[in-house]
Amino acid sequence: MLRAVLDANVYVSAVIRPEGPPGQIIERFLRDAAFEIVLSSAIVEEVLRALGYPKVRKHIRGNADPELWFEDIVVLAQFVAGEHEVRGVSEDPDDDKYIAAAVEGRAAFVVSGDPDLLAIHEHEGVRLVNPRAFLRLIGR
Repeated sequence: MLRAVLDANVYVSAVIRPEGPPGQIIERFLRDAAFEIVLSSAIVEEVLRALGYPKVRKHIRGNADPELWFEDIVVLAQFVAGEHEVRGVSEDPDDDKYIAAAVEGRAAFVVSGDPDLLAIHEHEGVRLVNPRAFLRLIGR
């Protein structure tokens, strides 16, 4: 089974625009179990923080509860202990946690829209791809 780490911006984009590539990725995960999501507690914290930002909140359509929506994903995800550390791989030290979780969780991909992460291309066998490329990999 294909395993992937999704960047916080993928979750935020998915909740704001469910019809876009990030939203389609989450739908394929929840509806079809098309791949496994790997998470660490550091990633969960960042996603919950991002979902709580007022600028994100004002773009969420209808009365969707982003925390409950994310909880559905968390329950189904594969968790890593967060013991593997990666430093200085990304321009943004805050992004290294995604690569660390991918390596520790034996994920093949980190999916992100972040140019700093995408610029890495590959690290220790983990490929960094944008949501559109990942959607092509898992098929529609």
